[in-house]
Amino acid sequence: MSFSKPNASPATNTKNRVNPSPCSGICVVCLDGCIGFCEVAKSAIRGRELIYPQPYGKVVAGSEKDYPIDFSHFNIQGTCVGAVGVEADSDKATFPAVDVSTEVGGKYKIKLDVPFFTGALGSTDVARINWEENAVGAAICGTIVVVGENVCGMDHKAEIKNGRLVKSPEFERRINSYKRWHNGQGTIVVQYNVEDGRLGVPEYALELGIEAIEPKWGQGAKDIGGEVKLPSIEGALELKKRGYIVYPDPEDPVTKKAYEEGAIKEFERHSRLGMVEEEAFYKEVARLRKLGFKYVTLKTGAYRPADLARAVKYASNAKIDLLTVDGAGGGTGMSPWRMMNEWGIPTVELECLLYQMLKRIAAQGQYIPPVAMAGGLSLEDHIFKAIALAAPYVKAICMGRATFAAAMAAKTVGRLIKEGKVPEEYKKYGDTIEQIFVAAETLKAKYGKDFKDIPVGAIGMYTYYDRLATGLKQLMAGERKFALKHITRDDIFALTREAACVSGIPYVMDCDKEEVDQILGNTQNLHTNFEDSSISTVKS
Repeated sequence: MSFSKPNASPATNTKNRVNPSPCSGICVVCLDGCIGFCEVAKSAIRGRELIYPQPYGKVVAGSEKDYPIDFSHFNIQGTCVGAVGVEADSDKATFPAVDVSTEVGGKYKIKLDVPFFTGALGSTDVARINWEENAVGAAICGTIVVVGENVCGMDHKAEIKNGRLVKSPEFERRINSYKRWHNGQGTIVVQYNVEDGRLGVPEYALELGIEAIEPKWGQGAKDIGGEVKLPSIEGALELKKRGYIVYPDPEDPVTKKAYEEGAIKEFERHSRLGMVEEEAFYKEVARLRKLGFKYVTLKTGAYRPADLARAVKYASNAKIDLLTVDGAGGGTGMSPWRMMNEWGIPTVELECLLYQMLKRIAAQGQYIPPVAMAGGLSLEDHIFKAIALAAPYVKAICMGRATFAAAMAAKTVGRLIKEGKVPEEYKKYGDTIEQIFVAAETLKAKYGKDFKDIPVGAIGMYTYYDRLATGLKQLMAGERKFALKHITRDDIFALTREAACVSGIPYVMDCDKEEVDQILGNTQNLHTNFEDSSISTVKS
């Protein structure tokens, strides 16, 4: 079987005319006379535009590849015995009593009300348009939000003198929208890349009171620098002057003519590839701390195992405050579509490698950085399994596209409610924000008259995160674990031998063997035969 779905996808608005060949994805009968519905055919017309998910600025996309192993290949254990973290009393060991708060950080701690946060929201249009919903949502949820790369460089109102950033209204908007609603838990992290570093974004962020800075090595959706689409040649020229790679070259006379004639309708802005070098990394972390940053975090992607080892070792030696590891399958606002599907180590395999590496440096007595896992996670069972799979090292889960989906849907529903166009799906609940959004009254009681200023998308994000926290508490209560720190690898089991082999998590039929023997007594003389679907018990 093929794990991939080549040549036709909703992401690129392509399809097959008839059933595709499994390997190529090309229709089994490619017809002379077809105008071209598939990716190959449309690429003959629009070329490089088909590299990216569409429409740009309106979507966040995630891989559709069926990886051999994912979190569904594991189940959560359950038990009816005892309780860990609370007295084993049926009146005290209730699921609302489960503590799902967490903390990250080295010397200084960042406390989070919930063990999940939104991934970096950078310079794509969809991130800019939906920033306030996500930032305010993160603030009222008591968790982290990350300002992604290239935000200042993409701000056409930014003031840049002698190659250095002086002011960025868009950057300030992003920071202030979080700070206004910050409840004391969580923080805002500013991510930066090669271009951001050259512009002086870290220094500017520090001036605005930012305490946490994040060098970016990569992400799960792609292994190249960040990119966006530009609708005008004027914008393309501006960004080229600011030091970005712009493709096609807006200064090329051929490109200018094609744009004027309407053949070229968009440009791409690309960030440079970062070059990781050990000593340079330590010097940069030391520089950032000397500048005054309280927290230095690191974001890396689904690179080869040796690069993951570098991230683990360097993060340990530099005493990084949070290491976020993003697996293949994770989403983004813009990534080459085939790259998103066909490069990088999937999240489960990446986390298993991460666990092995962290365990090795722990055995050496080295500093273990708090870890956040990312890459296609969206629901409470994913969160539990991802924490358990690399326990005790994973302290939080990073969810970019899932958080986006919640905030965007809520924003849309909120707008329709205000327009008196309540969607049929929700009419049964009422016709007001307070009636339709189940957590709205909670927020209204907490914020009083300020409730009206909370973006509806943020209300939706809060409601979604509340559902995740409640669901996680229920799963943990079923395992009798009443705080995150008590979750272990023993709290999950593998449903397939392959998943067991990759992870080191016991196969379901191999779990608890020693304890079972202790409970039942000597079983050496017991033989079970499953041949021919019949069961026979032979006693000596």
